[in-house]
Amino acid sequence: MLGTLVGALEVRGIVLGDDGIVATAEGMNEIVDRIVMLRRIHVRYRLRLPRDASMDKVERALETHAAKCPTARSLEGAVEVTWSVDYAD
Repeated sequence: MLGTLVGALEVRGIVLGDDGIVATAEGMNEIVDRIVMLRRIHVRYRLRLPRDASMDKVERALETHAAKCPTARSLEGAVEVTWSVDYAD
């Protein structure tokens, strides 16, 4: 999802610096019939945006990136994928 989000921002003219984005992911498992199953993944982004970045464009990129991510799409129906974002100064 990270690469898809970076691409979605770049298409909208928002180029992040070297420290412009950090992503951490947490997976949550459940035991089903004595088998450990991955059920949920939550991705947390920390964005440091250029001062002239349009928040409308940033929000649109965030809203659409998961639906365009090959990995997230591959997991549909089996693993719930969610995300959140914090903005750095």
